[in-house]
Amino acid sequence: MKDRFIVSGGAQLVGSVKVNGAKNSVLKLMAAALLAEGTTILRNCPEILDVPLMQKVLEGLGCEVTVAGSVVTITTPPELSPDADFDAVRQFRASVCVLGPLTARCGRAVVALPGGDAIGSRPLDMHQSGLEKLGATTRISHGAVVAEAASLRGAHISLDFPSVGATENILTAAVLASGQTVLNNAAREPEIVDLCNMLNEMGAQISGAGTSVITIDGVAALHPTEHEVIGDRIVAGTWAYAAAMTCGDVTVGGIAPRNLHLPLEKLRVAGASVETYDNGFRVRMDHRPQAVDYQTLPFPGFPTDLQPMAIGIAAVSEGTSVITENIFESRFRFVDEMLRLGADANVDGHHVVLRGMPRLSSTDVWASDIRAGAGLVLAALCADGETTVHDVHHIDRGYPKFVEILQNLGADIRRVTS
Repeated sequence: MKDRFIVSGGAQLVGSVKVNGAKNSVLKLMAAALLAEGTTILRNCPEILDVPLMQKVLEGLGCEVTVAGSVVTITTPPELSPDADFDAVRQFRASVCVLGPLTARCGRAVVALPGGDAIGSRPLDMHQSGLEKLGATTRISHGAVVAEAASLRGAHISLDFPSVGATENILTAAVLASGQTVLNNAAREPEIVDLCNMLNEMGAQISGAGTSVITIDGVAALHPTEHEVIGDRIVAGTWAYAAAMTCGDVTVGGIAPRNLHLPLEKLRVAGASVETYDNGFRVRMDHRPQAVDYQTLPFPGFPTDLQPMAIGIAAVSEGTSVITENIFESRFRFVDEMLRLGADANVDGHHVVLRGMPRLSSTDVWASDIRAGAGLVLAALCADGETTVHDVHHIDRGYPKFVEILQNLGADIRRVTS
């Protein structure tokens, strides 16, 4: 069975929405539960397809996992299987985050090379190099990454690039290593801070989260905890850009505005009114957006996951915008689908030049990844008729109740199964 979305353009989005926990955090927190024997409870979890996939991964390693709405309960046994070389692992990229915890707990990890979104190469070399500096040996064998270590010891590690995934795997291995680990050029994303906060609640000793230098003093063991997942800044940013693109008025709750400072500032430059609160923000746009340039960078820069939304608003803005992609080389596959919608876009290397137009033209388009799918729906809301968005299973992996939320905001959208 394949689902598709039918979207009719022209509606202004008006209303309020509360975002759930972050996809880019909850999956890593679920993996971190492997580090402590006993029952860990995660609250404010998003109801997305990737959570049951991670459930299957953890269950394959020996855990008992229940998912009840926004609450995930994980019971980790005294002995874990170190072998995560099975189909569920290959279905999504975040599954690689079990590599660090398994190496720390079992002294061995076999993790199938992960799949996920088609947005470009994301090698594991920094993951492997970081674990090797902690005393492990690693190799790629028969389609899996294998790490082995009789014991782990603290080390000074410098990343060539502030990789989120490598930072996470090094953190979750170093918390049980002997001695001190100093991680330089660490990722600074809010989801990294969320992971460090949960690990500290479990008894880890981590300082510097949210900065480029994180210090981890290893401990002998961790204990389970209860933790609330931070709000999803990418989902919140999607609704913010949807409001601006449709000349709407949307209030978004459940998110710290500081985690979206630059994307919201870009909307102000485009002409939107943006009000921020302690746990949310409001975006209003009463005229056609003005052209703004974007370039994706690691946090606190503009997030690559919101690049399709930047292209979407540029396509309907007044003037010419240049969007530069610095993170994933294949993310401009999205532009091919925007061309189907009539966007005036030209790709030149890792830049795309867009000359905005008042309205796009409806047609059939195909989602290639989670964020591209959401971006296509936003663009379809600005088209002159009925657009069909195919392969929407990608969107379901990252956006809970996507269609229902848009309908509540006034969009003309429906899901069709065939």
